[in-house]
Amino acid sequence: MDEPEDSPLEDGEEPPSTTNGDERLAHFTRLLLDDDEMTRWKAAEALGRTRDPSAVGPLIDTLWDDDARVRLKAAWALGMIGDPDALRPLQRLYRMENEDAQEIIQEALESIKRTMASR
Repeated sequence: MDEPEDSPLEDGEEPPSTTNGDERLAHFTRLLLDDDEMTRWKAAEALGRTRDPSAVGPLIDTLWDDDARVRLKAAWALGMIGDPDALRPLQRLYRMENEDAQEIIQEALESIKRTMASR
C-alpha cells in the first residue's frame, strides 16, 4: 500500500503556532473529520506521533472511516499510543478487514499489549 508523504499538514498549511499541546491535539482531532481522506490520514499519523492518550477516543471513532488507509493509520496511531481502551475496537476492526489490513491491526494490538506489560 502506498503511503502519503510524512507531513501531517495540508500543502501550505502551517502547524498551529502554539506551545499548548491541547490546541495542537484539537487541531489534528478536527482534521480527522475533514472531507479529504489524505488530510484525515495525516491527522491520524500526527496524533499517533504525539502519543497523547487524549487522542484515543477520536482515533477509535476513525477506525470506522470510509477509507481503508485512514482506518489503518488510525489503528497504527492507537498502537503508538498504547492505551488499552483501544483493544476491543481494534479486535472488532480486525474481524472486519482483509488479511493485509489484519497484519497492521495485529501489530497495533501487540504494541498496546507490550505497553500494558511494561507499566
